[in-house]
Amino acid sequence: MERRPGAGDHELPERLDLTADCANCSGLCCVALPFARSADFAVDKDAGEPCRNLLDDFRCGIHAGLRERGFAGCTVFDCFGAGQKVSQQTFGGRDWRQDRDVARRMFAVFPVMRHLHEVLWYLDEAIAMPSAEPIRDDLRRTFDDVERLTRGGPGELAEVDVGAVRESANVLLRRASELARAGVPGRKRNRRGADLIGAKLRNADLRGADLRGAYLIAADLRGADLRAADLIGADLRDADLRGADLTGALFLTRPQLASARGDAATRLPAGLDRPAHW
Repeated sequence: MERRPGAGDHELPERLDLTADCANCSGLCCVALPFARSADFAVDKDAGEPCRNLLDDFRCGIHAGLRERGFAGCTVFDCFGAGQKVSQQTFGGRDWRQDRDVARRMFAVFPVMRHLHEVLWYLDEAIAMPSAEPIRDDLRRTFDDVERLTRGGPGELAEVDVGAVRESANVLLRRASELARAGVPGRKRNRRGADLIGAKLRNADLRGADLRGAYLIAADLRGADLRAADLIGADLRDADLRGADLTGALFLTRPQLASARGDAATRLPAGLDRPAHW
């Protein structure tokens, strides 16, 4: 089992993996989810329709050249380990190609599992924060509750109220963020949900800023100081992070980094790798 990077001394439950393992997934993200022809996808595809690039062994036929072939959106997507969980555990390795009913149920469950695993990713990070000590027991209980949901059968998973799960966890995640950012000296900017599309923020001091859900599409963040900034849900598509300092940024994910632009001078939080296309 590969542990979620940066999880500190928090032990993840047996067999829970929050990192995508495509070799043990039946290509669910390439089948279950829809995408529309755009700058991110070269073609239209309905939910439940296999991508034309999906091979018989569930691998991608153009994986090495996805961006060059017009499928940049595929390089940004991350299931947080939901794909192999649904394929190997929820459905016990069954092949969706052999049974239409299995396929229908599997495709319905996959997005639910993906949401739950993303919540677990955030909770796991919060548990590892030294500043979260006052709420660590609550975080662990919530983590265990969500993890228990992921072990349900297909019928149980289909009935999960994902919105309620996310909102319940978010109360604790907001508190964890407040505790972490309280240790940052100086005045912290509150730009939660702000429209910062194309904003000129080069070399900006955004230490400890609340950027939850902010629209930072194509923002110029070159050289910006984003240490300990809360980036949960922030839209970083095409944001310029060259030379930016993201050390200790809160709740930053691989998909966010993959959707942005950076370089060798961009400083990242521990446990997050530099995207290959930077």
